Amino acid sequence: MGVKSYIAKHYAAFLVRKSKKAVLHPAKSQQLVFESLIITGKKTIFGNDHKFDGINDYTTFKKNVPLREYEELQPYINQMMEGKSDVLWPGYPIYVCKTSGTTSGAKYIPISKESISNHINSAKLALLHYIVASNNASFVDGKMIFLQGSPALETKGRAKLGRLSGIVANHVPAYLQKNRLPSLKTNCIEDWETKVDKIVEETEHEDLRLISGIPSWVQMYFEKLIEKSGKPNIESIFPNFSLFVYGGVNYEPYRPIFNKLIGSNIPSVETYPASEGFIAFQDEQPHSGLLLVVDNGIFYEFIPTAEYGKENPTRLQLTEVELGVNYAIVLNTNAGLWGYVIGDTVKFVSKNPYRIVVTGRIKHFTSAFGEHVIGEEVEMAMKIGTEEEDCITKEFHVAPQINPGSGLPYHEWFIEFEEKPKDLTKLEGAIDRALQEQNPYYKDLIAGKVLRPLTIRELQPDAFLNAMKSRGKLGGQNKIPRLSNDRKFAEALANYK
Repeated sequence: MGVKSYIAKHYAAFLVRKSKKAVLHPAKSQQLVFESLIITGKKTIFGNDHKFDGINDYTTFKKNVPLREYEELQPYINQMMEGKSDVLWPGYPIYVCKTSGTTSGAKYIPISKESISNHINSAKLALLHYIVASNNASFVDGKMIFLQGSPALETKGRAKLGRLSGIVANHVPAYLQKNRLPSLKTNCIEDWETKVDKIVEETEHEDLRLISGIPSWVQMYFEKLIEKSGKPNIESIFPNFSLFVYGGVNYEPYRPIFNKLIGSNIPSVETYPASEGFIAFQDEQPHSGLLLVVDNGIFYEFIPTAEYGKENPTRLQLTEVELGVNYAIVLNTNAGLWGYVIGDTVKFVSKNPYRIVVTGRIKHFTSAFGEHVIGEEVEMAMKIGTEEEDCITKEFHVAPQINPGSGLPYHEWFIEFEEKPKDLTKLEGAIDRALQEQNPYYKDLIAGKVLRPLTIRELQPDAFLNAMKSRGKLGGQNKIPRLSNDRKFAEALANYK
């Protein structure tokens, strides 16, 4: 055991014990966050507009502060971007995070001097919990790589502007900087393919032990490493590689191909970071949901997804949620986001402590015929189908085919295979049966001859990579959509059949 890993074990044990207080008393932690937010929010333009002086409890808060997506919050964001202080949070944000929007173009999310600790400390706690749970800190004795956006920040008015991963990269503790790869120069390369090629050059002969990033782009890095080295798998390149940290998407659809690329089933830690705040992380091994961060500047609300979009949907605080129900997650933060619907859906798998799984996106679903199929359901159906037919998918996307050339409409599954099935028709049947088991509305539509069973469109190698590139969404924090209620991404994929 190295000196760093020895110290890390004791440091982890101390901080994890300290963090347990909030975990054991989540209602009190959330109440303290709520009270602090309201007191501080009174000093803002938003607080004045929404009568924060009269808010003494959650019931009044709900009456005074409506739910908002980005477009409804944008007038306040615009004031902030024009240089005005005390708009959403006292003073002016230390950073503005630029992130892609689906309906409003680029989004600008404030990060305050108070909220930056949420992003940094929660990520640190995720690793410390792993050390305690596994009694393994060996990764700190070697090199670590974080596949992320450029840490170079631009200035827009009074704001330092950048991607979340790039902003966070500027706050990596000094004691980790010597272990961290790639170099700053390489990390600042904007073109993703050029950047990954350079990262391969820099890391091929290093003692990499921890690798972190969105699975789709880590996969690209692994494939390039194997191709350049001529070695059979990642374990043969990095024999001490012992931990994969990921977030942003469900890892399970990627697990079979990662096991093949790596050479074994490496331990992993799932995180749930968002531009708006670091929400949860995996605190136990093996995986049992993500521990909600309840004491670091975020007051949570939850809306049953069945009610989302209604005029007055039910709004619940943490103590009111139920297990197994899909909720749209709402954030109120110490960066000045109020009643903010971030677009993700979650489901609680435990209330002691509060643990969640991310089930999809509010606007990422297929319901052209009233079936409302969500990400969690298609991912599970794919897992069941590919295990049954002994094949491995690299990527997939589901879209409705409303106007086929003949016959009934259907769901079209665009799949890029790593290992092809022996019989594509059998795979279609296996996935369709699994999806019917997941979603009774879809099952009824099949039985009632409103829809016919799904069809798979096999895509050529690198189809998803090329489709994302054609949309200007290659690499970094961009996520490949699993499903859609329209055919915009499907049409891009159709060029690579």
